[in-house]
Amino acid sequence: MMRIVLFLATNLAIILVLSITTSIFGLNRWLTDQGIDYTSLLVFALIVGFTGSIISLLISKPMAKMSTRARVINPSQPANRQEAWLVETVSQFAQRAGIGMPEVAIYEGAPNAFATGAFKNNALVAVSTGLLQSMNEEEVAAVLGHEIAHVANGDMVTMTLIQGVVNTFVIFLARVVGYAIDRAVFRNEREGTGIGYFLTVIVLEIVFGIVASMIVAWFSRQREFRADAGAAQLMGTPSSMIKALQRLQQLQEGELPKNIQALGISNSNKLANLFATHPPLEVRIQALAK
Repeated sequence: MMRIVLFLATNLAIILVLSITTSIFGLNRWLTDQGIDYTSLLVFALIVGFTGSIISLLISKPMAKMSTRARVINPSQPANRQEAWLVETVSQFAQRAGIGMPEVAIYEGAPNAFATGAFKNNALVAVSTGLLQSMNEEEVAAVLGHEIAHVANGDMVTMTLIQGVVNTFVIFLARVVGYAIDRAVFRNEREGTGIGYFLTVIVLEIVFGIVASMIVAWFSRQREFRADAGAAQLMGTPSSMIKALQRLQQLQEGELPKNIQALGISNSNKLANLFATHPPLEVRIQALAK
């Protein structure tokens, strides 16, 4: 219920912010005078801005299973001791976090793990074979705690709302500016929009979209810190999560051959870090160690 309220409140907040901003600067009146249906444009931006992100959230579980070829463990009939331990560990963390038991899956791949799903009580937590082979049980448990914290924090819904917000602003602002440029620069005096409008909208959606990606990435990095802290709380100590991050750090450092290491994204590449969805591992370790 709270997620529905949050979704409706977010949409209302967008309408209020855009309405107040355009009213203060007289843009609302100018748009109407110039023949732009401001209300229709705003509704259009909201619908388009949120539709894609919401659909992505709703189909996130089946898409994740399909894209990674993850095999969901039958909780009543695990194939081996490791699968039974994974299910039991996730179950304990889910109970401590106050959420429903997620599906637990294993997929073939390099060391990694993820959690996804539209609802806290119907999520998916998946770990890779590479992770299970590279870490001990304490470290794997910390990673599972991190993913459970993502679910308990409602991070999938939060990121969907943030993505919808920035999408709305991108669509709305690109068209408002596009109309202005079409009139002022391309001297379009006819009713409706001309080629200048369409060209400007395309360019601005790309430019604004890049800026929007940076904003979404920043929020994503913040949620990683919260999930790390949540894992530490579920484990009862931050040391386990620190060990897991240090292990991932070692695996990352040895992942690329020396002759192509320069092609990878390093921590010193500040521009790349602006688009990174995860903070550098050493920064996450430092945050936990405080």
